Amino acid sequence: MNESAASSADRLLDLFHGVRLTPTQRRIAHCLVRHAGAAAYLSAAEVAELAGVSQPSVTRFAMTLGHDGYPALRRRLRELAATGTTEPAATGNTLQRAVHAERANLDRLAGQLADADRIAEVGKLLAATRPLPVLGLRAAAPLAAYFAYFAAKVHPDVRVLDDGGSLLADRLDQAVAAGATALLAFVLPRYPRETLDALREARDAGLTVVAITDSPVSPATDHAEVVLPAAVGTDLVFDLHTAPMTLAMVVLQAICDAAPAETQARLEAFESSAARRQLFLG
Repeated sequence: MNESAASSADRLLDLFHGVRLTPTQRRIAHCLVRHAGAAAYLSAAEVAELAGVSQPSVTRFAMTLGHDGYPALRRRLRELAATGTTEPAATGNTLQRAVHAERANLDRLAGQLADADRIAEVGKLLAATRPLPVLGLRAAAPLAAYFAYFAAKVHPDVRVLDDGGSLLADRLDQAVAAGATALLAFVLPRYPRETLDALREARDAGLTVVAITDSPVSPATDHAEVVLPAAVGTDLVFDLHTAPMTLAMVVLQAICDAAPAETQARLEAFESSAARRQLFLG
């Protein structure tokens, strides 16, 4: 989304902050965020169709947010849209606007990281689990692999779960049997059904689920104790994952900070091994 649409999405998310939504209502909220630029002009029937829910569910959603019905919510959405009309329009060609939108995504992520204590607690949780299972299917698989590549240098047992089907369930069971207490999951659009099923199984097995996902109202929120949002870019044919990848490295930094002595020892051991084997040119 461009910077104007991103700002609209931020204003929408403020409406939902602190409100306990049902899974169906989260679907509606996520739909409105994904269509932030047009949300103020959609009818209840259109929202229901886009979200795949019933029209009465949209009405109940509006009432949960404190409005008499959907028309009152739509008036509020139009008021919010009007507050953003003075923002400068994005400039440049389509490719430049996509990059500008990613910069806006990173700016929002930076704002969220003002609560450093929350990230620190996540780092402690993931540093303590042995092993550390990292889940990422389909589009999220490269992010899981990227995170795990570096995490393995400071954590003694990192296990990437990037295959679906019965093998995924087996590997989850194996991680739990080996002593895992937490799971880090990358849950990105278009939200593979197998990913959400795996999160449900992980929680049933007693794992604490930490999810890096694109929105505070994504489907992952139904299955994770800790949700860390980082928006994806949607201006090109395929999504851009700049902010989720950045957040992944922030989480890894928190893991390092949670066990600094162990981290330093493991990094020094790796550097000694790399030098002995002449792994790198520089």
